[in-house]
Order: sequence, then C-alpha cells, then structure tokens
Amino acid sequence: METKKALTYLEKEIHSVVVATVDDNGLPITCAIDIMDSDEDGLYFLMAKGKSFCERLKKREYISLTGMKGKDTLSCVAVSVRGRVRETDSARLERLILKNPYMKEIYPTEASRQALVVFQLYEGSGEWFDLSKKPIERSYFTIGSYKEKGQGYEITNECIGCRTCEAVCPQGCIDFNTTPAVILQENCLRCGNCFEACPQKAVVKRG
Repeated sequence: METKKALTYLEKEIHSVVVATVDDNGLPITCAIDIMDSDEDGLYFLMAKGKSFCERLKKREYISLTGMKGKDTLSCVAVSVRGRVRETDSARLERLILKNPYMKEIYPTEASRQALVVFQLYEGSGEWFDLSKKPIERSYFTIGSYKEKGQGYEITNECIGCRTCEAVCPQGCIDFNTTPAVILQENCLRCGNCFEACPQKAVVKRG
C-alpha cells in the first residue's frame, strides 16, 4: 500500500478516527478527532490549546489511531496509524479551515480560532486491513523516516512440508509450492494457528 493512498483514504473516506494517548499515570486514554489534511509528509489535525489532549501530545509526542469504514464487519476497511506528532506552523491553519468549513461553525470568529493548534503526525507506521475481500487484504506503510519491523508469523527451514498448518489456517494463505512453505503475509489474519499446530516448530513469530 502506498503511503499517500492510505493517508488520503484516511482523510477523505474515513475522516473521523479514535486516537489513543497515555496520561500522567501511564494509563491509556482515547478521544475522537477528525483527520483534516494529508500529504506525503503525514496527517494533519486541529486541537484547541486548552484541552488536556493537546497537553498530552506536547508532553509525549506519540499517538495511535484507528478509523473504519463499512456497513458491517465483513464490509469494513480499517486503517491504523501510530507515530510521532508535532505542532506545526500556523500557516497551515487556514488551509485546514478551508478544507473543513464546518470548523467555522464550532469556532465562528477569527478571534476564537486563535485557540487552535495544528498537529502533524510526521513519522510512524500504518496498516491497511480490508475484511471485505476474500481472502482478507492487509498491507503496511510508513511515514517519514520510520523503519517498519516484520510482524506476524513466518515459516523457517525446519518445515518438512507436512501441511498440518493447512487445516487450521482460516484464510488458506499458506503457499505449499515450495519447502519451506510460505505464509502470504498480505492475506494473513495473524491468528497464530499455524504457530500452535506445527509439529516441527517451524513457524516463528516475527518482530
């Protein structure tokens, strides 16, 4: 998945997301925000200076967010992103207001909009997860200089091609045309069934 495509989808098709941060006691706390702009350099959103969420962003600089679009679970596309945020220059504020004119209903005057701060998620990683396809589709992307670590499961050279894992794979996403067999990562649910079932202990967890 191209980064720009995923971020544009998050902005235009999903727009409203749930964001997690950590409070002063190390406990997770969530809130809803709107993704108001995106480009090849990341995601942009607005926040009022007086909110505790704004304070947490400035203190810790990390967030995790997820947005979903679909009528039900089996028609759903979910996009998740985690990474570092920073306050960006006020010049972008006018662009975000123009792209999201409903903000003028919430902050109707120039004076009231002085409370707003623009944040940019400029470095991190993301996941595209599409349950509407058979098998499911999953892909990854990165923002900025972030280097993604491998996730999920893979099959090592200990594999003897016994195909025990075939029966327990809910997506049928293991390719047995070679030995060792290969997990098709773009279709994998990461349920761990292959890891548990392999008699040779040839399946290992990545990352």
